[in-house]
Amino acid sequence: MKIFSSRLFANALFTVSVLLLVAVGAWYVQGDGEAASASLHLTQADWQDADGHGFSAPVPVMNSHDLPSRWQHASLPSALPLAPSLLPSPESAAAGEKAVRTTWIKVPVTGALPAGPLVLYGIRIKTDGTVAAYANGRLAYRTQQRGQLWNSLFTPLWFTLDEHDGAGPLKEILIRVEHAPETPVGLSSLWVGTAEALRGRYYLRQWLQRELPATLSAAFMVVGIFALFVWFRRRHEMRYLLFFNLAAVSFVGHLHYYVSLPIVTDWFAWLTSNALLWLLTVVHLFLRQLHGRPLTWLTWTLVGVTLAASVLSIPALGILPVYPSTSLLVPFMYAVTVLMGVLVCTMGAKASWRRSREGMLLTIGVGVAVLLGMSDWLLHNNVVNPEGWFLGAYTNAVTFAMFGGLMYRRYIDAITEVEQINASLAQRLQAREAELEISHRLLREAALRQTISEERQRLMQDMHDGLGSSLISAIRSVEHGGVSDAKVSQILKDCLDDLKLTIDSMEPVEADLLLLLATLRFRLEPRFEGSNITLVWDVQELPTLAWLEPSSALHILRIVQESIANILRHTRADRIRVSTARDEDGGGVSVTIEDNGQGFDIGKALDSAAGRGLHNQQRRAKAVDGRVSWSSDAGGTRFTLWLPLMRKIAAV
Repeated sequence: MKIFSSRLFANALFTVSVLLLVAVGAWYVQGDGEAASASLHLTQADWQDADGHGFSAPVPVMNSHDLPSRWQHASLPSALPLAPSLLPSPESAAAGEKAVRTTWIKVPVTGALPAGPLVLYGIRIKTDGTVAAYANGRLAYRTQQRGQLWNSLFTPLWFTLDEHDGAGPLKEILIRVEHAPETPVGLSSLWVGTAEALRGRYYLRQWLQRELPATLSAAFMVVGIFALFVWFRRRHEMRYLLFFNLAAVSFVGHLHYYVSLPIVTDWFAWLTSNALLWLLTVVHLFLRQLHGRPLTWLTWTLVGVTLAASVLSIPALGILPVYPSTSLLVPFMYAVTVLMGVLVCTMGAKASWRRSREGMLLTIGVGVAVLLGMSDWLLHNNVVNPEGWFLGAYTNAVTFAMFGGLMYRRYIDAITEVEQINASLAQRLQAREAELEISHRLLREAALRQTISEERQRLMQDMHDGLGSSLISAIRSVEHGGVSDAKVSQILKDCLDDLKLTIDSMEPVEADLLLLLATLRFRLEPRFEGSNITLVWDVQELPTLAWLEPSSALHILRIVQESIANILRHTRADRIRVSTARDEDGGGVSVTIEDNGQGFDIGKALDSAAGRGLHNQQRRAKAVDGRVSWSSDAGGTRFTLWLPLMRKIAAV
């Protein structure tokens, strides 16, 4: 249900977004519905040429009846045929004035016109000179006063026909075009009507021919800048730099579609006339990156032609002085570009075939761009009528779409690859966790078996050294018959105490030394009472010993037991005091056992065989990183067991 809701929301959001864009586009190009038919389409015209010298300003009033009566008829749209060239007179040539041909085009307005202010709309007037339009003999419109503009061919004709007192209804449109004698004039059909009726048609042509390509070109440039910043961080990937160069060259090469500047012989003209060749060269270099074949001869050919055209058309050299007249350069450059485009497309397709799908995609894009460029060439050479579309502006969009497609595909592939890697890592991590869990369980089981084995060995060793040794001693004494019953009884009691100590060491004491000593007191107190010995229990609170576990506890119990047993056997004391204390530096604790017996010679005892018990105490204290000490005189003996709070080795 959650997935269904999410999909429904996504589809609704997509639909709303598309409808929003469609609605904005429809609103931009729509005309007034009630006045949509309030226009008159003018498709018939008469024309004539007049030769002169130099450009001149149009007069304010001009009527077709004032012109010679050699009119020729034409149906619009039409590219008017060229009349034989007129050479300048010797006087004019000496003055440096160029021959200029003035073409007059008379468009009669026949038919009912709507009431209200009228506008005139036409797709284009194709000329390299000035343009002026008269309505009923009055000057109504002027453009290209300094000559042809870069965007003249892509900008629709649109101006208001002002009403004048006493002028009457519109009867005639007279167009005056000044141009070079070798440049033909082309004129589309015209529409006269209200602005509401013609605005949609005008906006649609304006948007598709100029604004949409300009927007796509800017977007291409923005993405190119993004690629440049990616290259700054990944200098080893040349493709990002090529992509930026491609976007920059493409942006510059198509800028002339949108700027309202006169065409003159300058650096902008040089950039415009050569950018398409640079663009083809960059595309070829990019294709080489994709299909992996050097195509050295093609590379050198492209670079050579591009360099030759670029050098020969440098404004300072003036070797190809073709601007500002476009009638020679444009067809020539388009022909060279189309030829090179066909070559790049053909060789790119051959090299990419079955080697690079991205290369084939880009080759198709180059082919489409070449076809679009051919349409421009056909328009410039008047092969198609002047109402055609200059589709070359969309070569930028095609290039952007092709490289955008490559970027989109790589982005999707990268996301898919990352998702697959993440899924693989998750599976491997899960498998590793399972293996670690099994290993951990096996280690726990092995550690448990090791602990049980070590505890078993410790108990066996302790019972063998302690209880077993005492029982063997008692058995031998009974067998030889030289021991009294009291002695045998004492030996058996020692055996029993030893067994109890072993059992007590297994009890949990929670690292509490006082609890361990209390257990020993409980076991030995009956013997003190039977021996008429007073036990003074003077213990104080001690910190816990984190390392105190059964093995260590048994060492401590045996050390203290041995000390008390020696007092009972050898010192004839009647008072024993057990006390505890903590070191002033906090590094350890001590257990002290004092008696009021006869004392003994400590050095002699340690050197003799009878001192084995003292050595056992030293050994057991060392096993828990502790130490023992004695002080003895005629008034009694003082035994001290020192234990650390922290051990270097947790267990022995």
